[in-house]
Amino acid sequence: MGLKFPNLPEKSRIVLISGRGEYPIMCEKNIVAAGHIPLVIAVDEGVDQDWFNSFPKHEAVKIPIGKIGKFLSALKNFGVQFAIMAGQVKPKKLFHGMIPDARALLLLAKLKERNAESIFSAIEMEIAKIGVRLLDARTFMVDELAIRGPMSCQKLTINGESLNFGIHIAKEIAGLNIGQSVVVRKGTVVAVEDFAGTDELICRAGKFNLRDAIFIKTSKCNQDFRFDVPVFGMQTLENLHTAKIKYAALEAGSVIILNRQAVTAAAKKYDIEVLGF
Repeated sequence: MGLKFPNLPEKSRIVLISGRGEYPIMCEKNIVAAGHIPLVIAVDEGVDQDWFNSFPKHEAVKIPIGKIGKFLSALKNFGVQFAIMAGQVKPKKLFHGMIPDARALLLLAKLKERNAESIFSAIEMEIAKIGVRLLDARTFMVDELAIRGPMSCQKLTINGESLNFGIHIAKEIAGLNIGQSVVVRKGTVVAVEDFAGTDELICRAGKFNLRDAIFIKTSKCNQDFRFDVPVFGMQTLENLHTAKIKYAALEAGSVIILNRQAVTAAAKKYDIEVLGF
């Protein structure tokens, strides 16, 4: 795939800015396997509690997403050079239920656009000011990235023309910061991911009960993979199965398939073709 990630000094201390789901747990294991030392700042209350509690108290803290000042202080106190974002922080958390501190209010006031990308980009700039480098979120997840070609079957039956149409639409939608996923069928856009997220997209598409529908997840041309990585996991696959969508196309090198081996095995069982483009 030609991806290049930085060669970090041995036994680097790396802060996981952790959301919910399997992603931070898998990333932490890979950080350890690479000979580095993980610490945690959990920014979503949905973080796996048992996993969080497995860290010594002085190596893991919980800070709500809106407490930017407290977050930066904790990151600085850890005395690290590197951090990595891992795990889902639902976009609505950035707009509903977030109680911003003074630092966050100042940061938000400077933004011309308020979306997940612009907010996290602004936070990254604040992180850089205290001397911490935010790593590409794929750095320790190379073995979980989508690869080109069929991943759940040996021979594809997907319609190539429909697939190419869907990839084009997905790229256009991603480029407009609307979403990273679409469902298409024979030259028709069935559903587009928006603020509600991927699960809702698949649910809406499934209501049409269409044969030969294709789910596509991609990245935009100038994607900043430090804080915005497309992810496909078992839950998404289960939703596709429920919606009777038999094709899933994922951009190779860009989409992380959480526990890729288990997901592709389940896709084979469900007769869902998962392919990388």
